Amino acid sequence: MKMTSVVVGVLVFSASIALESQPAAPNNPSCDRLAGASLPSTAVTMARVEPAGPFSPPGGAKPLNAPRSFCRVAATLTPSADSKIAIEVWLPENWNGKFQAVGNGAFSGDIAYPAMMNALARGYATASTDTGHSGNTGSFALGHPEKVIDFGWRAVHEMTVTAKALVASYYERPANRSYWTGCSAGGRQGMKAAQRFPADFDGIVAGAPGLDWTGRAARAVEVAQALEKNADARLSPAQTRLLNTAALNACDAGDGVKDGVIDDPTRCAFDPSVLRCKGAADDTCLSSAQVAAAKLTYSAQKNPKTQRPIAGLHPGSELGWTELGWTASARGTGLDQFRFIVFKDPRWTIQQFDFATDIVRADDGDEGIINALDPNLKPFLDRGGKLIQYHGWSDPQISPGNSVHYYDRAAQHLGGASRLDHGYRLFMVPGMGHCGGGSGPNTFDMLTALERWVEQGTAPPSVIATRATAGVVDRSRPLCPYPQVALYRGTGDTNDAASFTCGVRR
Repeated sequence: MKMTSVVVGVLVFSASIALESQPAAPNNPSCDRLAGASLPSTAVTMARVEPAGPFSPPGGAKPLNAPRSFCRVAATLTPSADSKIAIEVWLPENWNGKFQAVGNGAFSGDIAYPAMMNALARGYATASTDTGHSGNTGSFALGHPEKVIDFGWRAVHEMTVTAKALVASYYERPANRSYWTGCSAGGRQGMKAAQRFPADFDGIVAGAPGLDWTGRAARAVEVAQALEKNADARLSPAQTRLLNTAALNACDAGDGVKDGVIDDPTRCAFDPSVLRCKGAADDTCLSSAQVAAAKLTYSAQKNPKTQRPIAGLHPGSELGWTELGWTASARGTGLDQFRFIVFKDPRWTIQQFDFATDIVRADDGDEGIINALDPNLKPFLDRGGKLIQYHGWSDPQISPGNSVHYYDRAAQHLGGASRLDHGYRLFMVPGMGHCGGGSGPNTFDMLTALERWVEQGTAPPSVIATRATAGVVDRSRPLCPYPQVALYRGTGDTNDAASFTCGVRR
């Protein structure tokens, strides 16, 4: 489609301008000398040049291809007596003059090599951390409160400080811009940085952020508990498809375009009771217990102590549900949160969960270590920081309601959405699942939009998203800054972004 070539053209043009505008780096920077770098609470364990071409990450991960040679630095950070934070910093030839840190997923204790390679391809110096532990479970937290702090915020901050120092030493000048990109847990990390360390990054892309870490854990565990207790309430794959079809039938055309995507599920009053069986349950209807399970999955809750809202999933997300409700990752992360962090008991089970008391215990015990719910973005925005947040409306793993709740609270804190617009924009993505995929347009470039906002002062009025089927782009649509949505102009191809404009639906 024409829209794709336009987007690619913008990418190439922006990249060339960025490279041409940078002062030259030293002709022969020395990678070896970084092995002896002396930095606070830091031990450099490796500093060597990696050539362009095949790159094999440690641990047998899938081989990658380095588009340029780079100085690869590994270090261990020990900001507390119980900290052991691994980081890697990559310093490329033909540097674009900028730094990009990349995020993790779930309880991940691994360096994000593919994300670093993406940053390297754009000429960035880049860094990643294992967040202070190995593996992808919450078991590291048992008996190690300092490691919980490392995971919650300290590892990313300490990595960023150290990486910036290594960049400045290697190139003999500091990076002139610093960015963060991450989705899911990586989105949470970015939001946490904006809230707690407003000077760490000039620009942040935070996708599908797990900012309500305890709330998501509680909702996933609550639904799993109900479905573990009653196997008859579980939906088969055929029944989740049935439920999804019914949701689309009820909600799809609400935006005036019937395209297999729910534009804004908060405007749809879908009731799964329409599928209740008149006789015996089968794959063409839902039993009363299954209807109740669907309603529980969609439902919102509140912390009974603070009254803060805790979102459920939305109509349109059903194809990502499992027989125990939310995704396996959401359920596993939730179980680990309560087992290892809240109750500190590896024998704790989902059947011991009590929402009314345990969400209070989880929220109170977190003390802002992992949750990224502080609505005060003023320090970040006042120093010129730019934040782009995005979230798929059909996300079955982290409720998109979390992003909307946060935006609304941040706007209220500053006295209105207009006070956010100069530095913070939220893009809700119709039909997209968790960090990508789904039936709607789900491929887009938020980083280029962020670069133009930070470096040229051009705020993104919209971002073009595309969808490909069998490798061929067959739909494009503008993503609009919340609360705006894409409005069909009334004429033109509904698969072409040019047929839509951003506005507020009345």
